Amino acid sequence: MESIRWLLAAAGVEFEEQFIEKNEHLEKLRKDGDLLFQQVPMVEIDGMKMVQTRAILSYIAGKYNLYGKDLKERAWIDMYVEGTTDLMGMIMQLPLQSAEMREKNLALITERAKTRYFPVYEKALKDHGHDYLVGNKFSWADIHLLEAILMVEECKPDILSAFPQLQAFKGRISNIPTIKKFLQPGSQRKPPADDKYIANVRKIFNI
Repeated sequence: MESIRWLLAAAGVEFEEQFIEKNEHLEKLRKDGDLLFQQVPMVEIDGMKMVQTRAILSYIAGKYNLYGKDLKERAWIDMYVEGTTDLMGMIMQLPLQSAEMREKNLALITERAKTRYFPVYEKALKDHGHDYLVGNKFSWADIHLLEAILMVEECKPDILSAFPQLQAFKGRISNIPTIKKFLQPGSQRKPPADDKYIANVRKIFNI
């Protein structure tokens, strides 16, 4: 859900949020037929009740001109987004793990970021010499990469020390007015999940 907030905020779209606080709220949505596959998140937009995070993100990116100018650019955006999605997915699993497993996977996340993911984005920015990843135009790929960078920095603050292009990229994208606003205290950006949040999620979703 956080990536959806990032994309809407970057596009300058104001949005309202409704949070599921009890299992009864989730069951009502399911009973009313609001959740196509019985799962959240769900976004109401343009008369639709959209589910499945990737479908929601693709629609928002297309609607707000953040999805490239042609099929080839969209393919590159998709590839870059899938890479950052994989990396962020590893981080999002950490709060659900035991302390021992968490420590092990933190090391794995750092290693993967340094050797598999960040070198790809570093090289792309260096090779084409543009400010943005695809087509020299701000896109969903840039937003997703900044979100991933900030998430990895929460695990290892100096992760970008060997990536000068990504350091400059972070500074540029963070200063885009809509994103700068989203990064300020009091925005709709959510903090990393803590133990209390995880316990509440487990209770609501019976996991």
